Amino acid sequence: MNRSEIYEKLTEVFRDVFDRDDITLSDETTAADVEGWDSLIHITLMDAVEEEFDIRFDMKTVVRMKNVGELVNAIEAQV
Repeated sequence: MNRSEIYEKLTEVFRDVFDRDDITLSDETTAADVEGWDSLIHITLMDAVEEEFDIRFDMKTVVRMKNVGELVNAIEAQV
């Protein structure tokens, strides 16, 4: 799976979790850029990402992620 395919699937996950069709992601996207992205939604989001890509993140990896680009890198490393 290439980076573009990951972004397509990841965008669908974000749109589903946040119930917004206008979300567009980039490597630099952070929680501050997405309305409603708080610590509780973050847990739901990570669970949905893990389910969509059939992967598991350890807590250390999740805590280190600072933006969507790092999330994509972490997904890419496991698929």
